[in-house]
Amino acid sequence: MPAVVSTRTEDERGGAQRSTEFAYRLIKQNILDNEYAPGAQILEQDIAAELNVSRTPVREAFVRLKQDGLLEIVPRHGVRISVLSPDDMREIYQVLISLEPMAVELLARRRPSDDELAPLIKACTAMERALAGRKPNLKAWAAADEAFHSNLATLCGNRRLAGMIMTVWDQAHRARMFTLTLRPLPTRSTQEHRDVVEAVRAGDVAGARELYAAHRRRGGDELMAIIERHGFQRL
Repeated sequence: MPAVVSTRTEDERGGAQRSTEFAYRLIKQNILDNEYAPGAQILEQDIAAELNVSRTPVREAFVRLKQDGLLEIVPRHGVRISVLSPDDMREIYQVLISLEPMAVELLARRRPSDDELAPLIKACTAMERALAGRKPNLKAWAAADEAFHSNLATLCGNRRLAGMIMTVWDQAHRARMFTLTLRPLPTRSTQEHRDVVEAVRAGDVAGARELYAAHRRRGGDELMAIIERHGFQRL
């Protein structure tokens, strides 16, 4: 049987890939920012019209987002945005407690230079500035916190581990933002980030790992206490 040969040019294939990436990033951001609410059902053709692209890149983006755990594909009815339950959040934090301390350990073992650690140091400084003054900027703090964790995952040097961490991190993003104003002012969390960076800088592998594990356990316990106290069942 003769092989099927694509008639698309390289430019056309590249354009299709860019369209899919564009759709994926925009839909994902809308999910993370709660523009598409948990449990909402959205149609392929509606998103294609909204993004001014064909339905094919939207369909391909949906498949990737399903793999990320951010939506469910409903045959002939578009997709449904994933809903997180308290049990889901408990599982997510169990995974993060398992994965992120390993990323810290790998980073500390490499004895990174200050230049390499600059993104983490910058994020810590941004978190501190966001909380300074009479009116703390919690959204700015959350953005700096996300930058810290994203850069930490990248700097660990293990691409697969980094990918797994960020996939789970994205799944928890909406719940973190939803409860942001219900938590105590995150000054303790900010200091814990700084302490982890200093331990990594000092080459204290065991200390950096334990500091981070304690940080993640405390943060998870704090978030779960808020969810249970307010009786949230859908996030």
